[in-house]
Amino acid sequence: MPGNKYNGTPVTPRTRLERLLLNRELRKFNRFFNPSDELDDGLKEAELFANDSVLNKDENCGPFNEETFSEGVDGSERLHKQRLLVVANRLPVSAVRKGEDSWQLEMSVGGLVSALLGVKEFDARWIGWAGVNVPDEIGQKALTTALAEKRCIPVFLDEDIVHQYYNGYCNNMLWPLFHYLGLPQEDRLATTRSFQSQFDAYKKANQMFADVVNKHYKEGDVVWCHDYHLMFLPKCLKEYNSKMKVGWFLHTPFPSSEIHRMLPSRSELLRSVLAADLVGFHTYDYARHFVSACTRILGLEGTPEGVEDQGKLTRVAAFPIGIDSERFIRALELPQVQDHIKELKERFAGRKVMLGVDRLDMIKGIPQKILAFEEFLEENPEWRDKVVLLQIAVPTRTDVPEYQKLTSQVHEIVGRINGRFGTLTAVPIHHLDRSLDFHALCALYAVTDVALVTSLRDGMNLVSYEFVACQASKKGVLILSEFAGAAQSLGAGAILVNPWNISEVASSIGYALNMPADEREKRHNHNFRHVTTHTSQEWAATFVSELNDTIVEAQLRTRQVLPLLPVNDAVERYTQSSNRLLILGFNATLTEPVHTLGRRGSQIREMEPRLHPQLKEPLKKLCKDQMTTVVVLSGSDRTILDENFGEYNMWLAAENGMFLRRTTGKWMTTMPENLNMDWVDSVKHVFEYFTERTPRSHFELRETSLLWNYKYADVEFGRLQARDMLQHLWTGPISNAAVDVVQGRRSVEVRAVGVTKGAAIDRILGEIVHNQGMKAPIDYVLCVGHFLVKDEDIYTFFEPELPIETPPIVRCRLPEPVGLPVPKIPCGRSRSKTHLKKQRSLSTLEGNYLGSGGWRPMVDDRISVHEGSSVLDLKGENYFSCAVSRKRSNARYLLGTTDDVVTLLKQLADCLH
Repeated sequence: MPGNKYNGTPVTPRTRLERLLLNRELRKFNRFFNPSDELDDGLKEAELFANDSVLNKDENCGPFNEETFSEGVDGSERLHKQRLLVVANRLPVSAVRKGEDSWQLEMSVGGLVSALLGVKEFDARWIGWAGVNVPDEIGQKALTTALAEKRCIPVFLDEDIVHQYYNGYCNNMLWPLFHYLGLPQEDRLATTRSFQSQFDAYKKANQMFADVVNKHYKEGDVVWCHDYHLMFLPKCLKEYNSKMKVGWFLHTPFPSSEIHRMLPSRSELLRSVLAADLVGFHTYDYARHFVSACTRILGLEGTPEGVEDQGKLTRVAAFPIGIDSERFIRALELPQVQDHIKELKERFAGRKVMLGVDRLDMIKGIPQKILAFEEFLEENPEWRDKVVLLQIAVPTRTDVPEYQKLTSQVHEIVGRINGRFGTLTAVPIHHLDRSLDFHALCALYAVTDVALVTSLRDGMNLVSYEFVACQASKKGVLILSEFAGAAQSLGAGAILVNPWNISEVASSIGYALNMPADEREKRHNHNFRHVTTHTSQEWAATFVSELNDTIVEAQLRTRQVLPLLPVNDAVERYTQSSNRLLILGFNATLTEPVHTLGRRGSQIREMEPRLHPQLKEPLKKLCKDQMTTVVVLSGSDRTILDENFGEYNMWLAAENGMFLRRTTGKWMTTMPENLNMDWVDSVKHVFEYFTERTPRSHFELRETSLLWNYKYADVEFGRLQARDMLQHLWTGPISNAAVDVVQGRRSVEVRAVGVTKGAAIDRILGEIVHNQGMKAPIDYVLCVGHFLVKDEDIYTFFEPELPIETPPIVRCRLPEPVGLPVPKIPCGRSRSKTHLKKQRSLSTLEGNYLGSGGWRPMVDDRISVHEGSSVLDLKGENYFSCAVSRKRSNARYLLGTTDDVVTLLKQLADCLH
């Protein structure tokens, strides 16, 4: 378009925020300059529904046709749009069978329908269950054809699956738990027995949804999964296609981790949701609870952006849904709505109108609302003839005993209050057990003086939004439960209450009825701006825009992630070399995998790590090979290495290489003689103190370092304690000591300055060469470990360098995609043979550790200084450095888990004759 501010020289947004702001401005620009793309008058007045509205379910909401979801009139324009596959438990239509091969379709209720009808930037398809059982193939084909005209795609679920998955697991387990009602209490034994079959049906149903998505998915589509019914779906989709753009949004509250952990399948559900690229919630509180659950239950790292698991980030954010406010504002001008308004004003003339609009549900707090109104009438007798409460309570799940009991309870309370405070001509409470049509509801909103929303727990509650949208002239007051998600958005303009506190709600009613006009106007204006700005259409467009941007960032992060080790190449190079050196870490490399959170007994096992049982035979075979030298280089104590590797013919380097021995000889130290360790006692006292005050933490006292580990402590508390410990150490015991403080993922280590695996490897290598009388140069090195960042200088120690006469270059990172073979040439430029040229690190250490030194190592032998790197004849293609489980590292390659290490060493051992 000529003249618009976006068609000049394109400026590439540099940050995520810039990209999102640009997308937002473009959406506004398109709406302003493309009025022809707005919905036509007939559709504008269609009866669309909001999440918590209680409109007539049988009302036809107008066409759900192709034009609804697409711009323009010709197919060519649609081709340029990104396709959006909306996956929800229910389709936005109700299907009624009229014959063997004919169906009648009508629009259904739902805020999601309203939200997505206005999103015209995308070519949308809706995938879900039609709400009916269609066992025959003829009926399925006919329904599929009929739904295709509405741009809907059905998922066919049989009655047993629906009973177990929907009525059982979703409505009987997840829904109560997410609303803080707990797991079913009646007949606990039966619940326990049926849980597994319900969960299996839940997973099966989610897989059926995934199969339909996979069938219709095209490259570049965005898949948007909705609600607790489909928590397993993101994992199913990603297993089918890891590059699929998947978002998941929850329309209910997400409970705190202490509530969610009650669910037997808690970990599986969380990990399944984390497979999505973007996870959305209505409020920040729900998002925070989700991140906390992932941190405390799964042991993953929570970040300000979301949840990170070994370099893979799932973004978690809050996206408050809104309503189509323009539809409500326009509806007030319609003749039929004006007639309703006039009738209501005459009916309640001289009385203030209070309104409650809810589903008749346990979480809506209807009994609490009515009891608070009763207390208000008791304490304010002057208001008894001047106020009326209209309570619309739409029946739901009428076949469930708990809901039947709630209905009886509400009727009993209403009858008692009307009998107590009513007169022959008027009653204080008008209670309706039915829904209202759209026009009647808008009129009711418009004449209301005080809206009363007392949800005990609510994902959002859009009734409050609808009330505000219809209050342009009346400027009524909103009393809103602090436990509704809408309280996060409308809290500044509403009167927030705790619905459990009956007296507080009663006093708030009095305050609202007596509120001065200027305060009412200020409160209303604040809420009205929010409701008209944060519309349902803006919510949907923002989520999809953020999802697309998240994918871009994920691709950028993926380029920084290490490529997987080309195992076959590493094994082939191993067989072709004549003098091999294998340097292996111990913890989290050669040890048995231990559950992150320390289930029963595992903490003791972690404190006493054991060699993975499947590695015993491969290691023995590798150690017996005359052309292979195996070194286990660990930060662990010498006794731990002795217990695990005493029977093998290898070299052991304990405490980051400060102690060394061949398993057939004695321990020697590589430390300088004048190393000062006077700081040990004072640091030990600090570690003891924090171990005592941090349950499930422990510390290790080594000869050259101290390590405090809080892996099994409460994650948040452990992190706070670690921060407190560091502040104490730096300002006290180690303020003038020559030490390094090394922070691990959940540990704090204090060690002498310069003590790293990389600093020690040259001396270790020199001693190995001297001891073995090695004459053939080492021409193959494999270095594998889960090392701290401080110790990753061991990877760069072996990196082949250019000859001295050439300008130095930075070691290049291999850019190949994960899992693909790498070129058989070294980094930098091709060269036939390059020797390593390294400075001896010992001289540096000797210069730094000239202290008073009353401390001496507890070993008899001290190794002499040997230049180990002089025997290296290492080509770039014969060096394999591998980080285990750490996707960002100085290593060249990645091995995902300890099991991958087992596989690699088995293959190396198998190739030996």
